[in-house]
Formats: sequence, C-alpha cells, structure tokens
Amino acid sequence: MELLSDLKKGKRGAIAKAITIVENNQPEARKILKKIFKETGTSIIIGITGPAGAGKSSLINKTAVALKKLRTKPAVLAVDPTSHITGGAILGDRVRMTESTDSGTYIRSIASRGATGAISRSLRNSIRILEYAGFNPIIIESVGAGQTEVEISNIADITVVVFNPHTGDSIQTIKAGLTEIGDIYLVNKSDLDGTNQLYDAVRDFIGASERNPVILKTSVKKNSGIVQFAKTLKEMMATKKKLKDKKDKERLETELKDIVLNNLRERMDELLDTDKTFSKYLKMLLSKDIDPFEAADKITKSMVK
Repeated sequence: MELLSDLKKGKRGAIAKAITIVENNQPEARKILKKIFKETGTSIIIGITGPAGAGKSSLINKTAVALKKLRTKPAVLAVDPTSHITGGAILGDRVRMTESTDSGTYIRSIASRGATGAISRSLRNSIRILEYAGFNPIIIESVGAGQTEVEISNIADITVVVFNPHTGDSIQTIKAGLTEIGDIYLVNKSDLDGTNQLYDAVRDFIGASERNPVILKTSVKKNSGIVQFAKTLKEMMATKKKLKDKKDKERLETELKDIVLNNLRERMDELLDTDKTFSKYLKMLLSKDIDPFEAADKITKSMVK
C-alpha cells in the first residue's frame, strides 16, 4: 500500500489523504488502521482548551515553533465542535498558524461530526495516523466551548487550560470543569491589564489544589513566556510518558465500549425498522393504550432474549 509507505515518511499529502479517509469512516479506514495500529500509541497528546477568545490558535502557532527548536516534532489537530451542521471545519486556525506550518508542523482542522461531544472516532484515528507518521507531541486544540473541554482532558496526556484577562472571566465564573482538569494553566495575552489579578486568582483558586498544576503567563504579542511554556511541556512529556500505560488502558477501554455500543446501536436500528413488535407497540402508543416506558420495556424484552 503506497499510502502507508508515504505516511511512514511523513509526507503531507499522504497524511491529509489518510486523515480524510478515517474522518469519513470509509471501509478503507479500517484497512489502514488494521495495518498501522501496532505502531501507534507512542506519542504524548497535549490538549489545549479554554474559553473562546483566549488566543489559543496564535499561542499554539508560536509554541509549536518553540517545541520544534527543542527537537520535538509537533502536529496540531484543531477540533471544531460547532461545524457538524455543515460537516466542514473552520479554516481560520490554519490561517492563523502559518508560521508553525512553515516550520514543518502539520496542522489540520477536523469537524467533530456531531458525535457525542467532540471527541469522535475520527479524532482518535487521526491521532493514530499522525503517530504513525512520526509526530510527537500531538496537540489537540478545542476550538469551541462546552463539553469538549472536559472530553479533551480524557484523551490527552497533558491538559492545558488557557485564560485571558479580557474575556470577562472572573475566576468565580470559570466553569468548574476547567478548574479540575488542567496540568498547566496559562494566563495568555499577559500584555493586557488585569493579568496580575487573574494570575493571582488562578494561583489561589486552582494552584492550591492537591494536583498542584503549573501556572504561567504568556503573551504572543510580546513573545514572552512561550519558550518557558514549551520547555515546561517538554519536561512534562517525559514525566507523563511513565504514566502512559495506565492512561492508555482507560482510553482504550472507553474506545472499545464506544465502538461496541455503536455497533449495537446500528444493529438495533436495523432490527427496529423491520420489527413487527415495534410497530405494534408504536400503534398502541399512538392510540394512548400504553405509555412510552411500558412500550419500550415490552419491545426490549422481545428483542433481548
């Protein structure tokens, strides 16, 4: 398979093609994954999340360049949970990340296809393709807000939460979920007023927890704190590598359950479309002879023997 040998060489065209295949969940995707699976699971995944407007894309752009100078080979996947309606992903990130692309970082926006939360099958498999192509670390950026943030922490080895003093996020209003997931908290756009207050609040409110996360200030505009952030990430990559087995077991368990449930759901949909018992109880439900819970119980009993 020519695609696989080009993928192994890290050729951009091959990476783009393979990710498109796994995103669209074609039968080919299974063939590719079957062949590459043994050589995946080796990279450290860095999840970068935080409220919209925190300046994540520009920050990732600069950080990827700094990580490259530290002799790592970063790649970036920007997950856009809002675009599943059109199925397309926002391209703005790639436009804002041209500098890191020029330095050899691979960047891709992927839509989350409206799967439960944003961490869909396509993301897990896109990570595997990048691992096979030799990228490490793989940075996942959550473009939108909401449930994505906490989900990204489930898939990442290192979770970074980015705040900015002008998003009106007083520390009290920041979602509780975000205060529990970060390994590193960044006060970005630290050239703005209010930085020190936000930094102190994050330190007092989150830094005092038993997890003892790292809290840093960064400014893309002034190019300050970026090198420190990249160095912290590289040091943390070494520490997290030792804990990777436990995290991988959790991740694979979740993935396996997801796939099994998905298979069952598809099988159930087929069965329900042709099931006489289902249509019988649906009629009774329409004529109010039975309530929805009782109808569902009876259908379930007839199917799960």
